[in-house]
Amino acid sequence: MRSSASIMHLDLDAFFASVEQRDKPSLRGRPVIVGGIGPRGVVATASYEARVHGVRSAMRTAEARARCPHAAFLGGRFDAYREASRLVMDRLRAESELIEPLSLDEAFVDLSAGAEFDPDEVEEVVAAVRSDIADLTGGLTASVGVASSKLMAKIASEINKPNGVFVVQPGTEAAVLGPMQATALPGVGPATAERLRRVGILTVEDLRAPSEVELVRLLGQASGRSLHRMARADDDRPVVASRETKSVSVEDTFEQDISDRLQLESIIERMARSVSGRLRKNGLSGRTVTLKMRHHDFETHTRSSTLPNPTDNARILAATARGLLAGEDISNGLRLLGVGVSGLADWVQDDLFASEDDDEVEEVEVEEDPRRDIRWYPGMDIHHESHGDGWVWGSGLGRVTVRFETRWTPPGPVHTFRTDDPALGAGHTGTFEP
Repeated sequence: MRSSASIMHLDLDAFFASVEQRDKPSLRGRPVIVGGIGPRGVVATASYEARVHGVRSAMRTAEARARCPHAAFLGGRFDAYREASRLVMDRLRAESELIEPLSLDEAFVDLSAGAEFDPDEVEEVVAAVRSDIADLTGGLTASVGVASSKLMAKIASEINKPNGVFVVQPGTEAAVLGPMQATALPGVGPATAERLRRVGILTVEDLRAPSEVELVRLLGQASGRSLHRMARADDDRPVVASRETKSVSVEDTFEQDISDRLQLESIIERMARSVSGRLRKNGLSGRTVTLKMRHHDFETHTRSSTLPNPTDNARILAATARGLLAGEDISNGLRLLGVGVSGLADWVQDDLFASEDDDEVEEVEVEEDPRRDIRWYPGMDIHHESHGDGWVWGSGLGRVTVRFETRWTPPGPVHTFRTDDPALGAGHTGTFEP
């Protein structure tokens, strides 16, 4: 373990929902839920106003609607999230050459790799980073933990969340961890917590009493050994700088580890639709499908499969990614899941096995009015020749309702139009399909 608190974990607060509240003034202070809005949809992110009603990421949208029916349910705008993430990651790279992104909204940073790092000025450095992020992103907030290890930095970032900071001074790790519930450790989900409770283990301090052999007997080899180390803040993993390969990918970090295979498959389907939409928007296809999985103990696995021909078909991408998940042991839960496509090409080989009525396969037709192909969904950016920029409030029965406002305006008026109104079109920000 390091002799100074130099590893920072930064987590953007309720990231997707916060971007939506930033860009939609009428939603500020209101519950906002971003993700799949259809009957099989899954919540990607819930604002803190929605979380007080029990809504959380990876929950089925139907359950979220039952818990918080007055929330704004939005399909999401992935390009907007990627742009905000890019600004944040660029700022972190200016602070240190060792930055390990975990997802769009989360990263580890080794501050000691910075040219002018002074261990005595950690709090000043963190304050400057958080202030710059708020300025660069138009007000997004971040929760930060700093410690001598990645494990403690991650846990510290949760202590004063949202929009807070906690620094764990070296030598105090055991004291900080001890009083916490055992569920504070990665990998202690409901099932593991119940096993521990049955033998009288409720806190991290309690978890230190059994030997490693006893924990392995109770929880299995991987979990038992991992929790024995983590309970003692034993973590020497370095921050590993990584660069993305040329690919199109989507990933989510869950608030709670997920071990339900059907739920994970539903999330994969939503991600595959998102990746497919982005590929088609850019006229690309890919041959290699990659499934990224981060387990409860932060161990990250990637599984890939290369197709015979490039594709942008959401059904094929989803089926391939589900097949990759099938070979993975998820009994202890996943905390992050991602679907990506690489081996990009600017052409698509028709899928010889796709049925003609497959609703995921879109035939290219010359339409007299291109607006007929626009899928209007809540949250989508929109532009009207007379009213300007806004976003879709709702649609159906050949009508689309739009609230005209942007992040730079006050809450705006609401108007309803026919979906084929010649003055109406999609806005400039890219989207992913809900």
